[in-house]
Amino acid sequence: MTTPTTRTPAAPAPGPRAAGSHAAGVRGGGVWAGGAGWRRWAGLGVVAAVAGVAGWGFHRVFPGGDLVLAVVPAAVAPAVVAALTARRPLWLALVLDLAAWFAGTIPLYRGLAPGVFADVANAWQALLTTLLPAQPEPRLLVLVHTLVWAAAVIGAETLTRTRTRIAAAVPALAVYAAALLLGVDGEGSNLPVAAALFVLVAALAQIRDDRSPVWLLAGVPAVAALAGLALLVAPLLPVAAQPYDLRQDADLPPPRRVDSVSPLDRVSGWLQIPDRELFTVKADKPLNWRLAVLDRYDGVRWSSGARFQPTGGRIPEGEWTGPARLVRQRVTLTGLPGTWLPAAERPVEVAGVRGLAADPQSGALLADPGAGSGPGKTPGKGFAYEVTSKVAEPSKEDLLAATPAHDDPALTAFPRGPQEELFRGLAQQATKGADAPIKQAYRLQSYLRTNASYDVTAPPGHSLKGLEFFLQTTHRGTSEQFAAMFALMARTLGLPSRVVVGFRPGQPVSGIYHVKSGHVMAWAEIKFEKLGWRPFYPTPGRSGAKDDHDVVSSAIEESEQLEDEFTRGGGDRSGTARPRSRGEGERPGDGPSPWLLAAVAGGGLLGAYALTAAVLPWWRRRSRRNGRGPGERVLGAWRQSCHDLRLGGGHTLTAEDVLTGQPPDITTHLRPLAEISNFVRYAPDDVNLADAVRAWERSDAVRRAVRSRTPLPTRLRDRLLLR
Repeated sequence: MTTPTTRTPAAPAPGPRAAGSHAAGVRGGGVWAGGAGWRRWAGLGVVAAVAGVAGWGFHRVFPGGDLVLAVVPAAVAPAVVAALTARRPLWLALVLDLAAWFAGTIPLYRGLAPGVFADVANAWQALLTTLLPAQPEPRLLVLVHTLVWAAAVIGAETLTRTRTRIAAAVPALAVYAAALLLGVDGEGSNLPVAAALFVLVAALAQIRDDRSPVWLLAGVPAVAALAGLALLVAPLLPVAAQPYDLRQDADLPPPRRVDSVSPLDRVSGWLQIPDRELFTVKADKPLNWRLAVLDRYDGVRWSSGARFQPTGGRIPEGEWTGPARLVRQRVTLTGLPGTWLPAAERPVEVAGVRGLAADPQSGALLADPGAGSGPGKTPGKGFAYEVTSKVAEPSKEDLLAATPAHDDPALTAFPRGPQEELFRGLAQQATKGADAPIKQAYRLQSYLRTNASYDVTAPPGHSLKGLEFFLQTTHRGTSEQFAAMFALMARTLGLPSRVVVGFRPGQPVSGIYHVKSGHVMAWAEIKFEKLGWRPFYPTPGRSGAKDDHDVVSSAIEESEQLEDEFTRGGGDRSGTARPRSRGEGERPGDGPSPWLLAAVAGGGLLGAYALTAAVLPWWRRRSRRNGRGPGERVLGAWRQSCHDLRLGGGHTLTAEDVLTGQPPDITTHLRPLAEISNFVRYAPDDVNLADAVRAWERSDAVRRAVRSRTPLPTRLRDRLLLR
């Protein structure tokens, strides 16, 4: 049954031949195996696409088109370099890749950037202390540019210089994992990105398998359909726990003094020149415009303990999750000093401020707080921005059931001094008989409004001695003294409090509120569980307790109605305002630890990969051994032997090509197998089952000989790389 060996117009031999041979192609890279040029370019194109799509996973971190400028050059340039230097030394390719990386930073920075390496090193920490979305600044985007570039370089060089199938995509998958971790708190979804990566990796595996293009045309649409189905089903699956957010463990910037002069210290000065216009607000509802939140008191002045973080415009919502009204404002500054930005409570989105920073706890806003802004720097006159605020609208039942939130001891801290006992005694007297925290706050508000008078000529200051003088002697002051006094008296009752400086709605003119310096006011807030911070207005009107603007009048009316609810209810609600010990009232975490979930998921992925590596060779041999007929089984035995010999394009090689250079113990079994396979190619109808059995006996013998010659580490590496 021996037939002469006939050469097909197939690939060159794998032995040591002239340049352009199959062996040179293997040494130059796996995509050159078989001599198919379209596979070369298609493989590099897919690697570039995988790196680019993985980089697009950062869209939850950086919104808009600036991300494209960082991703596309970094993904494409290494593929071009790999194609041009596939037969050149690796060091040359890496030098060119490094030059391409640096060239890609020029359009990103719009010029040469000497500090680009420092930016790459510091971008991690900067992103972890940024509220998403991050500002698309070059110093941050360069990290994405570098990660995508590194993934593309490793992937492209792996593709051109090895014979692995999907190993070239692994670095890009690592970049995608980094994007998932850094974008946990961002908007949007990365499910489409995951689906695209799945399809691209499957296409890469098909291209590297050296099969007919028909397999690629059939396999990729099937994988795309499967990815589309997963994309539809994934949002419907229940999630046991919130994903782990690296920002929870990041070191936030320390509290700092924002301006050289506190906004609370400006209140009396602004009231002396009441007609100076500070800003305008276009809004569909009059509200108090919050400027600064001050929650730390040292006995002399109130200051802010805010930890401002850069943001691209989104601010985390507060504790309140119930009914709320969205209020949109357009603010134009006309003379407001300092870097604080006014907005209605609570802002959730800001547009038009580059270099915006926000405190996630209080929602306070700052302009240009970063490097180079310097203390006292203010936005220019005419500077405008847009704010969307979520104004809470709790029900009476929510307010009556409110209990103080004791999650920060500093909010109930009182500086040492004799004034503490005085303030506590007066606070207890003012709230006598009121055991419910919300009622204590309302009675304290009423006490200050009816036992002192508003006077813009009163001496400024809010130190303990100054407030003692105000409380015992003058009984007159501005909102500076009333708000500071209320907050300190509330703290003696165990109510967490702070002082807010802001402005009344202003004078409406054609739907635009003109806010002047005379509209400045300070008020106090108390923090309740689930309810968040609630405002209280202890400052009486200029002509008495009822002389207030609409916002304050509505709040006072609401407090009086709630007091009536208490009276009609026949007593006070339980839940006195008392400091809680550490751990009291804490709820156990929802679901298992994120680290445990990550470990389980990682172990599951490794287990699945190990199972695939163990089962795939067996399944491949079984499918080849059990072909549809004797001819298919004989050809399957030939392909299996070529695979065992690590000849990726074996089905396109002639028998002599494969036999050349093989040792005698392999040639003894390989030559009869080659003769049988050649006979099948030219006379398939004359092949019987016995020929198939003999072919597989020879193939098994070749396999045993190859295994005896191959070291165990090499066999394990090939198995793990799914070769």
